[in-house]
Amino acid sequence: MADGVGTNPQYDEFADEFLEHGRDGLYNAHYDRPACLDLLGDVAGRTVLDAACGPGLYASELVARGATVLGFDQSPRMVELCRQRVPSGSYRVHDLADPIAWLPDESVDLVLLALALEYLDDRTSALRELRRALRPDGALVLSRMHPTGDWLRHGGNYFDARVVDEVWSRGWQVRYWLSPLEQTCDELRAAGFLIERLVEPRPTPAAAEIDPAAYQRLTSEPSGFLAIRAIPDPRLVLTDHHRR
Repeated sequence: MADGVGTNPQYDEFADEFLEHGRDGLYNAHYDRPACLDLLGDVAGRTVLDAACGPGLYASELVARGATVLGFDQSPRMVELCRQRVPSGSYRVHDLADPIAWLPDESVDLVLLALALEYLDDRTSALRELRRALRPDGALVLSRMHPTGDWLRHGGNYFDARVVDEVWSRGWQVRYWLSPLEQTCDELRAAGFLIERLVEPRPTPAAAEIDPAAYQRLTSEPSGFLAIRAIPDPRLVLTDHHRR
């Protein structure tokens, strides 16, 4: 897709730096992870699919809480780091843009998709595939950049879904989608999900010691992330027509 994000594993080039950054950094360790783990709830004895698992920061938490973790990422280096960090799980290189053919229908209890939705060109198809893998009583937890924060930072038409190229503070070059909240809600609905909860997280109190300015901003402005817990819509029975 010429005007999309494409399937290049962007994070492969700075995977090791990301592990160092995300392990203890404010936005990951004290903001995104606590919110998503709370939405996942009790994972003991449950099978969790960690889609776009990165270097295993979530996987290590999930295994420590008693979950069986299956994970994948399009970045080979991320998967390598994840295997080193959490050897008890099962991880593979796989692009979320492709069907998860190795995963049977209704085979996992929970799916986590943390801060990866923005890198997909066809989000509905990817979400539909995750829905296929979920058991009927399961749940998907996803986080994404807060669309209002994106709009405040980039300007333009809030409702105009578009791809942006950006250089983050460590010199990381990234390309991702900006899209309004209603589009994410529509994509979840089209993929066969019902939104159970939507959370605009606040950072943990420890974040105030790491970066007081960021802590103040994230506790008073929609400038960071949001997280959603969605469940399979029981009214939709997946058929071959609904699959890719």
